[in-house]
Formats: sequence, structure tokens, C-alpha cells
Amino acid sequence: MLRGLMNLFSLCWKPFGPDGENHDTNGVLGGGGSTTGGSREGKDGLLWFRDIGKYGSGEFSMAVVQANQVLEDQSQIESGQFGTFVGIYDGHGGPEAARYVCDHLFSNFRAITAESHGVVTAETIQRAFRQTEEGFTTLVSELWGSRPNMATVGTCCLVGVIYQQTLFIASLGDSRVVLGKKVGNTGGMAAMQLSTEHNANIEAIRHELKELHPNDPQIVVLKHGVWRIKGIIQVSRSIGDLYMKHAQYNREPINAKFRLPEPMNMPLLSANPTIISHPLHPSDSFLIFASDGLWEHLSNEKAVDIVHSHPRAGSAKRLVKAALQEAARKREMRYSDLRKIDKKVRRHFHDDITVIVLFFNHDLISRGAVQDPPVSIRSALEH
Repeated sequence: MLRGLMNLFSLCWKPFGPDGENHDTNGVLGGGGSTTGGSREGKDGLLWFRDIGKYGSGEFSMAVVQANQVLEDQSQIESGQFGTFVGIYDGHGGPEAARYVCDHLFSNFRAITAESHGVVTAETIQRAFRQTEEGFTTLVSELWGSRPNMATVGTCCLVGVIYQQTLFIASLGDSRVVLGKKVGNTGGMAAMQLSTEHNANIEAIRHELKELHPNDPQIVVLKHGVWRIKGIIQVSRSIGDLYMKHAQYNREPINAKFRLPEPMNMPLLSANPTIISHPLHPSDSFLIFASDGLWEHLSNEKAVDIVHSHPRAGSAKRLVKAALQEAARKREMRYSDLRKIDKKVRRHFHDDITVIVLFFNHDLISRGAVQDPPVSIRSALEH
């Protein structure tokens, strides 16, 4: 089985270049315990990681652990003279929507910002999200006759953009980014959540949905202790999930569990992201971007403390392992035993988890400088 896993992920997280050269700047992480540009990459069972690397405004650490039969999380770091773009895409119902977003959202963003001579605003980010949703909708329409299940896949999207001295955060769904912020001269580090989550288990989101759908008493339903929209899905905003947005996709031949008993008069889910801008301050130390699989097991404060209390190298891997240890503890089992459980079965214990930690170099940021070389990395299966 191990040989099969190694073959399956032989292209995962592997830097690429001419004639098989290793480059620190481009690639798909994975390769197997190599050290590139002073940064260690490797695998540990179903966990893949890159301990430390450089991006335009500092250093980063990256890790992902698989639980589903097919990895549904995708993520990327893109950095150059334009700034830095970080994306975490937590798919559901299958990997197709997350893969599509990983293939198209950044390129849409770059094309739109080029129209404004590289200037980044909340509007340019919003347009990139809208264009990506429209593109995926076109794809689903084209495939409806052969792959109708594409209408039932979707993905959360969490994006961070560093432009000059400003950080933009855009979110759909329930992935989260937390800022580690120095507390005066105390040596302490505060945790500040920057993203908004769109999940029906949050009371404010249920209130929002009820206001949007005042004539539908069943817009949110408590099912097996979990609030879901129409009793089906937890997240209220996403890319994809067209069966909850367009009536023409909520019909046969999609699976009956996705079909609504009454006609859909308006979209039940939205692809409009919540976007905030945050002026970067010298006390801002690092950002933790992660899919909800991490936050199910670690609080914001615990995650920030783990990063703050250890060397930068291996930060993302350390967070993933802490979440897995907590998942094992909740099931009254040892972490060493959890590690022996294969993908798919592993999903009963935890979700796919993706973590990207960005550390800020404020000397670079304050001068408006970007360190070379450009970076383009994806922690995703080749597809």
C-alpha cells in the first residue's frame, strides 16, 4: 500500500524545472524528503510538508494531510513584483471545484489587476471571484449531459493578498486566517482572526439566511446536531454548489439527497466573498491560513502559541500534527495509532487539513521591496 501511495503522489509537491533541476521558486510540493534552497520538503505517511521557504515579503511554511479517498483541499502561494497571493480551497463533494479554482482564480486576479496597472483593491479581488464562479458555471453547463454530478461539487475559498503595505483577506465558506500580533514589549503574541466564516452553525449566519429568505421557515434545519441550509449543506457561500444556486441544476439526474422538494425561486448560496483590508503594522508577526480541518481541533490562541513558541521551520507541519494529536485524543487513541489508519477511513477521525504560515519581514514591507526570485507553489495533486 505504501508503494501505491508513493506512486500516486510522486508528482505531489515536487519542484520542477528544466532537465529535472530543483528550483525553490516553482513547483508542486511533494518530492520526498529533499532539501531545496535550505528548505526541507518531505512526507510522513499521509502528511506532506515544506518546512520553510522564502516568498516576496518574508518566509513561509506549508503542510497538508489527506483524510479523504481523494484529496479535496488545494492551495497555492504566488509571489513576485505584483505582491503575494495565498489561496486555500477546501473542496466538498469531490475535488473538481477546488482544482478549478486553483487553476483559475489567481490567473483571473492577475488579468483583472493588469487592467488597473497592477493596483489591487477589494473590487479587483471580488471581480476575480465572480469571474471564477462564472467560469465554473460554464464548465458545469457544458458537462451537464455527461457529468451532472459536477453541479453538486463546490469549494470554500480563502485568499490573502499582500499589496504594498496592505493585506487583503477574501473568504467564502469556513476556512480561516489568524494573525499573530506582538503585544507591546511583553514578548507575548495575541491571536486576531481576520476572516469571516460562512457556516450555518454560526448564529449570525443563520440570522443572515433567515433575513434573505423570510418566506422559507426551512432555510436552515438542525439535523443530527448540525445546522444545514435546507438540511443539506453547512456553508452558505462557495464557488460551485450550483444545485443550490440555479434551479436548472437541482433536478434529475443529480443524486436525490441533493434535490429540493420545492422549486428554487432564488439562489440559496452565494459566491460573493467577504473582503477586508488590513494595513500591515510592524507588530504583525505572522499569518496562519488553514482549512476548517485544523480549526476543528485547535483554537486560534493555541495555533498562534504553537507558531510563536517554536522555530519558524516546520511551523505548518507542527500545527497539522497538533490537530491530529487532538483528533486522536478525542477518540481516546494514540497519535501513533491514528497515523496507521489509511485515507478514506481516516475521514472518520479528521478532515483533509491544509496550513500555510506566512512570516512578515517588515524591513522589506516598509521599503516596498520584494525579495527575488518569484515564487509559484501549489500543494496539490497534479491533474
